Amino acid sequence: MGFTEDIIKLSEQVRKRFDQVIGEEATKMALIVPFLSALGYDVYDPSEVMPEYVADFATKKAGQFEKVDYALAINGTKVMLVEAKARGQKAEAHDGQLSRYFNGLLTTKVAIVTNGVEYRFFTDLRDKNVMDKEPFFTFNILEYDTKDIDNLKFFHRDNFEVTAITNHAEEMVYVKGMTQLLGNLLRSPSEEFVRFLVAELGTVAPSYEIKGRITGKIIDKFKPIVKKSIQGSLVELMTRSLSQEITQPVELEVEQEIEEEEKQQESQESKVVTTAEEIEAFEKIKAITQTSRSNNLEPQYKDTASYFGINLVGKSTWWFLRLYLSSQKKSFITRLSVDEVKSLASNFEVQEVTASLGDAASKVIISSVSDFDKLTSLILRCYEAEVAKHQTFTPDVIRMEKSA
Repeated sequence: MGFTEDIIKLSEQVRKRFDQVIGEEATKMALIVPFLSALGYDVYDPSEVMPEYVADFATKKAGQFEKVDYALAINGTKVMLVEAKARGQKAEAHDGQLSRYFNGLLTTKVAIVTNGVEYRFFTDLRDKNVMDKEPFFTFNILEYDTKDIDNLKFFHRDNFEVTAITNHAEEMVYVKGMTQLLGNLLRSPSEEFVRFLVAELGTVAPSYEIKGRITGKIIDKFKPIVKKSIQGSLVELMTRSLSQEITQPVELEVEQEIEEEEKQQESQESKVVTTAEEIEAFEKIKAITQTSRSNNLEPQYKDTASYFGINLVGKSTWWFLRLYLSSQKKSFITRLSVDEVKSLASNFEVQEVTASLGDAASKVIISSVSDFDKLTSLILRCYEAEVAKHQTFTPDVIRMEKSA
């Protein structure tokens, strides 16, 4: 079952249970815990989902230590905090307790306030390591659309990546603000906006240039003209196919932004400890890829707080495997479809998941690193599929890019 189907099923359950859930504890057990489970977190593993979490820096208030309802960890690193409200209460942070925890736990970049129906997601866009006062994303389990599901996928355990979440959060906030601004200008163009357009007319063609000073009389004359022009432009944009013109440049810009952000966070990533088990896994996988006829791009690894990624040299976004090698459970993510992975890993449990980059992806459950020796065909297929996407790039090109 895929992530979207999991959320649909959970939504139906919440709708059925809604009236019977009374109080904060009932809200946690009946509504919030199933939601965390749908996001891929093991709610039965106290090292991954920590209820009533008390930090080392917690202070006493009213005779007891302050705590948050849940801290969520991936491979031992705390990544999200959850503050629970009773069903029926507003999902708002009100006493500062959640923000104090967020500000104190530097690895935690997402905080959630929820009443089991509405989930409000916070981060630190305004000031680094200081929780914003307003959420960047709100998800309602009873009222959502496809876009909401796509946004929610970023917080799934298998997709969780601080860089991607930060970039996406910033984009959502500013797109919302810019949309409102543009909507206001298009419905009722301001004098400054009209003045700007009139002044720029000459850049279209010399014959359009307005000579002399742009007076109030000229502004009044052009206001109705600007409105008609806006309407005409919008109609043209809606009827013209922009897929070839816009999609690819945007994807490239997003990839470049992610890479720049990753470079800025190198000091943080350097604190991540790469284990001997992860190195052993990488060496096995690297040896397997060297048997491929398409081995013109070597694999390299990038260790993060969430996963151990294996990608083609020079580009961390060109990943083909993401490993999760905790002491209690081990798995890895591929970019191949479930059906293809099942055919190449017939003796292993394969699950469908959703990748943060929008690709179809599958999870393979393993018991130890030695299982990679039994998955040679699958690893080769993952590697060769990613190489095929970037076959125009040679090692020389990659070296030139890195030295530029």
